Amino acid sequence: ARVKASLKKLAFDLKRLYAERKERRGYCFPENAVFMQEFEDAFEFELTPDQASSIQEIKEDMCSDKVMDRLLCGDVGFGKTEVALRAVMKCVLDGKQAAILVPTTVLAQQHYAGVQKTIAGSGIKTALLTGSTKAKERREIHQGLLDGTIHILSSRLHYQFNLAWILE
Repeated sequence: ARVKASLKKLAFDLKRLYAERKERRGYCFPENAVFMQEFEDAFEFELTPDQASSIQEIKEDMCSDKVMDRLLCGDVGFGKTEVALRAVMKCVLDGKQAAILVPTTVLAQQHYAGVQKTIAGSGIKTALLTGSTKAKERREIHQGLLDGTIHILSSRLHYQFNLAWILE
């Protein structure tokens, strides 16, 4: 009976949340800029049909005023990062900041290295935040996120790291 009541409450809470989200307006990004096309053309791998479709759907969501609610799923090695980086760059090119949050330190480091390689020479500043980041560096990253000098954050999202301090 408790499980049934709990599930019923969850269903109503989700229904209310999605009704509220439907009423809210999100940020409407502009269509592709010239640099965005150059960025996309610089990727070394050819897109699969599924990647191309996902990228198109994400761009359509980002260029509308609806709040985007999307989960990108796929097996290891099937190019989810290729898709996500395009959305991240779209944010950054319009003066926003983006975070790539992953479950492991190794994956955060891999994403950070990949982003560094992909945006080398662009003037876009990235940061890596994991459990092994020293306190001084954490403070510098925090300040860079607050003042906008860090554009892309790659981080392991774990119990010690709370995004609330970024949003203060």
